[in-house]
Amino acid sequence: QVQLVESGGGLVQAGGSLRLSCAASGGTFSNYGMGWFRQAPGKEREFVAGINWSGGHTYYADSVKGRFTISRDNAKNTVYLQMNNLKPEDTAVYYCAAQSRWRATMEYEYDYWGQGTQVTVSS
Repeated sequence: QVQLVESGGGLVQAGGSLRLSCAASGGTFSNYGMGWFRQAPGKEREFVAGINWSGGHTYYADSVKGRFTISRDNAKNTVYLQMNNLKPEDTAVYYCAAQSRWRATMEYEYDYWGQGTQVTVSS
């Protein structure tokens, strides 16, 4: 059983930056691909970014490509989401998740989820 705990959310002005972290425990972190999802009020949860077990393959939703960067540190059992040039439409609860596939963008493909961290971008 893998436990995931997100941190780093907060309130930021449009154009600003935040870095989210997700610390994993209870499993072999490097066995899992990791992903970030987000859910805005009144909307369904959506895929944001993913990274394979080694960090050598990353992939993004079109809405964040060029602004967000996913990375991981297997020695620290942590995955990160660097968010730059934030926009009000990025406001959401952000979740990290773990999966055992090479690449995954759908919720059902992920096996473990964190509790989420709120990101609010003011205009």
